[in-house]
Formats: sequence, structure tokens, C-alpha cells
Amino acid sequence: MKKLIAMLLASAVAFPGVVLAQETISLTVASSHPLVIPWVGMIKTHFMAETDRLLAEKGNYKIEWNEAFGGSLYKANATLTSVQEGITDIGWVFSFLEGAKLPLSQASTYAPFATANPPAQLQVTWDLLENNEAFKNEWEQYNIKVLGLTGTDDYDIYTKKPIKSVADLNGMKLSAPGVLGQWLRGTGANPVDGSLTTFYTDIQTGVSDGVLSLALGVLPAKLYEVAPYITRVRIGTAFSGAIAINKDSWDGLPEEVQQAMIAAGKLYTEAHGKEMVDLHEAAFAKMVELGKDQDPPVTISELPDGDRQKWVDGLPDIAGEWAADVESRGLPGKAFMKAYMEGLRAAGEKPARDWDKDL
Repeated sequence: MKKLIAMLLASAVAFPGVVLAQETISLTVASSHPLVIPWVGMIKTHFMAETDRLLAEKGNYKIEWNEAFGGSLYKANATLTSVQEGITDIGWVFSFLEGAKLPLSQASTYAPFATANPPAQLQVTWDLLENNEAFKNEWEQYNIKVLGLTGTDDYDIYTKKPIKSVADLNGMKLSAPGVLGQWLRGTGANPVDGSLTTFYTDIQTGVSDGVLSLALGVLPAKLYEVAPYITRVRIGTAFSGAIAINKDSWDGLPEEVQQAMIAAGKLYTEAHGKEMVDLHEAAFAKMVELGKDQDPPVTISELPDGDRQKWVDGLPDIAGEWAADVESRGLPGKAFMKAYMEGLRAAGEKPARDWDKDL
């Protein structure tokens, strides 16, 4: 018996894989949007891939990913509840469409024209998530843990007819995701609620005359085919959601797997922010190239600086309205908006309007 034990111990040192079998953990990962959308595709190419790489280094655990991207498991209006209820273990939560449940998460959407720097905006949001108890609780109360953040590239206007001034927007119907429709207030345009999965059909069928959207979403969704006139407004970037895991699923994972996912989530967030910058301008060039032979061809113009400023100044105090509404729910709306804006300025950003000035 002593010889047998000695042999087993020796083999465990020399050939650990022979004695200690690698454990396979099955997890479902899902999204309402398809992999062709950059920040969704990066869930697979960065978050999942990095988790796999880190686990493979030690060889103790392996994830068997059950993929359900592209709305095959749930649609855009159910991203939060699907993770909360364990319909999926891991999923992308689209915070734009969760204003009622995630009010603090909307702060950046009530402060347009504040930053066009995705990495800075994501870092400020991440710092708030780690250090602001109210913000952290806003997510964790739904039985989820945030692993990585998503933001947008710069927002512009894509329409069926050319836009030469902000006055041309008066009376137009423009599709916009959830709370972003408020960015059109003061322009005379009428927001039509929707998402990248519905915009094309809405424009094609006349439900809307165009869309307020971002280049890295418009390109893969091919919206330029039905809205070929691109007007660069540079409205800014916003916090749009998070990769999150069901808390019950999280608690059941070995610590080694948890640590790998935390590291993978940070890598995802950083890479996503950088990609928003690197690919933004390239997306415009690609849309012009792909749409040069269509009728009418894709054309890009800049909204004149004076008209852009008219848009900025013509917006009502949406940050103040938002803060008051959040305060009425017993949450620190004013303090949170101030923390967000101060974070941007500390990061070197120069907002076109100081939304926290009158709070």
C-alpha cells in the first residue's frame, strides 16, 4: 500500500493531467444582438477567448460555451431580466432600454455633447461602478455581477434626405434607441423608439425618416442602404450596457474561473473602448465605398459648427430633469451626475455644455 501511494504521488507531480482530470463547466452566453455588431462580437473574440486562455494556462478548468447570440434566446427588451432570472448565465445587458430599472446608468445619455472619447467615458463609468455604492447596487440588486462594460462610438444622423442645418430636422421622424430620443428635443424632430435590430425595417417602411445612431452599428446593420445621407454631428458617446453574469451562476463557479472572468472582463472593456476609436472613422470610409453605386449614393457632410452649437444650446436642461426624477426615487441623481461630469473633466475631456453646472 505504501508503494502504491508513493507511485500515485510521484505520478501526480510528473503528470498532473493524468491523475487530476480537467473539469468542464457548461455556461450559456447570449445576446439580443448578432455577433456582427462589434461589441457583441468581442464577447466571443475577447471575453470568452481570454477566459479560455487564462484557464488553459493552469489546466484545471475548461468552459463549454453554449452560444445564443443574435436574439435566439431573448430580444433587446429582455436583456436584463434574462440574466437576472438565469435564462442565460452570461449576457449583454442593454442598459439603454432599461431606464426604469437602471436609472443611474442613464447619466451619460442625459449629458450629450460631453465627450467623444470612448476609453475615457468607459473608465469614468468603471470607476463609478467600483466606488459608488448606489451605482454598484443598481446592478447587483438584480441578481447579477458586472464583468465588463460597453459604450458607444460617436453619434450622428443618418437620413433619407440630406441635412444642411439643424432646422432641416424639424418635423422628421428619427429612430433612436430608448432614452437617446431625448437628444432630439429642441430640434423639432420626433423620436421613434427602436434598436439596431429594427432600424432598417423602420426606415425602409417609412416608420422613420432616418436614425440617430453610431457608425459601428450602422455599418454592419447596413442602414446606409436606406439612409444614405450621413450628417456628422458628433453628439458624443454614452455608456450602453455591460457583460453580466447571473449571481447564482457566479457563486457556483470555482474561484479560479471567477478570477479569469474578472480579468477577461477588464480586457474586454479596454479593448472595446480602443476599438471604438480605431474603427470609427474607418466605418465611414467603408460605408461610402459600399454605397457608392447605390441610388442615391452614400454621402457624408458636416453639420456646421454654428448649427451644432444651436443644437447644444437648444436642448432643455435634460440633466436637471433626469437628476430630479432620480432624486424622487430616493437615489443620488444630482451627486451622481456631478461625479460623472467631474470624472470626464478630470480625464481631460471638455464638454460642450456643463450639465452639472445648475444642479
